[in-house]
Amino acid sequence: MGSVLVFIDVPSLPLPRAARELLGLAASLGEPVVASPQPLSEETAAELGRHGVGALYEPAKPLPDVLVAAKAAFLAEAVRAAGPAAVLLGNGFEDREVAARVGIKLGSGVITDAVAVAPDLSVTKSVLAGSFTSTCRVETGVPIITVKANSVEPVEPAEAGSGTVPERSLVTVPEIGPAAVVTERSEKRVSGRPELSEARVIVAGGRGVDGDFGPLEELADLLGGAVGASRAATDAGWIEHSAQVGQTGKTVSPQLYISAGISGAIQQKAGMQTAKVIVAVNKDSDAPVFEIADFGVVGDLFSVLPQAAEEIRRRRA
Repeated sequence: MGSVLVFIDVPSLPLPRAARELLGLAASLGEPVVASPQPLSEETAAELGRHGVGALYEPAKPLPDVLVAAKAAFLAEAVRAAGPAAVLLGNGFEDREVAARVGIKLGSGVITDAVAVAPDLSVTKSVLAGSFTSTCRVETGVPIITVKANSVEPVEPAEAGSGTVPERSLVTVPEIGPAAVVTERSEKRVSGRPELSEARVIVAGGRGVDGDFGPLEELADLLGGAVGASRAATDAGWIEHSAQVGQTGKTVSPQLYISAGISGAIQQKAGMQTAKVIVAVNKDSDAPVFEIADFGVVGDLFSVLPQAAEEIRRRRA
C-alpha cells in the first residue's frame, strides 16, 4: 500500500495520544504522511518524523478564522496533492464534520466511528450504541475514516535525533465560499486532566451527585483520568456541557469508565458502551446501568468513591 494521510490539528508539542494513535495506525497500513491546517515548528515536524512521517502538507498561507470550512478545503487539496490510499482523522465533532465536507468535495466515501482498520482498508466500526460491530469498506474515491480514540495502541517514536525528516509541501487553498466567521474566543478553564474523548479513565456522574462532583474529581485525579457527566448533570448546571457523555454529548471509549449516580438510560449508554471496563456505582439495584456494567456496586457514591480513593492512596504508599 502507498501513503496514508493523517489529519492532525496540533499547534505544538507534545502530540496528544489520539494523534499518536492515528500515526501508529497509519504506519501499520502504509507510509504515514500528515496534513496540518497550520504551520508547524521544526520541533513538531521532527517529532512527526520520529513517528515515521515521510511528508508534511501545510497551507501556503494562514487559513481564514472560520469554523471547519477552511480546514475541510485545505484537507481536500492536501489529499489531491498527496494521492494517499486512505485518509485518517480523529472522531471528535469537528473531525467528523471535516471528514463529511471533504467526502463531498472529493466524491469519496466516509466511514465514522471506526475502531479498527485492516490492511485491505476494511473498517470495523461500533454501531447501535456499541451493541454490535460491523465491517464495511469504501467503494468510491479515497476512503476517509474517522477513528475512535483508545481504539489502537500508539507506537512509541524513534529515539531523539533519529527518524526521517518529513518533506514539507505547501498547499494552496482555493476560495472556501460562505462560512461562519469566528468573532470572539474565550479561554477554556484548564483543569490539568486529559481531554474527555481521549482519556483512558473517565469518572462520570449524573443526577445522583446532587451537584457535588468533589468525590468524582478526587478519584479521577488519582487515576489520571477525566471527569464526565450525564445530560441531567450538565442541564442542571453542575458541570460544563463539554463534559457530557451520551447520545447528545461525546462518545468515549476509555479503558475504564466509572459511572457514579447515573441510571444508565439508553442515551447515556450510547456514549460509553464501548468502554473496555465499566464500573457502576448506584443506590438503585435495578438501575439499567448494571445491565452493561462489568462490575457493579450498590451503594451511596459519597461513601463508595472516597473509600476507593483512600484504598488507592494506601496501596501507593
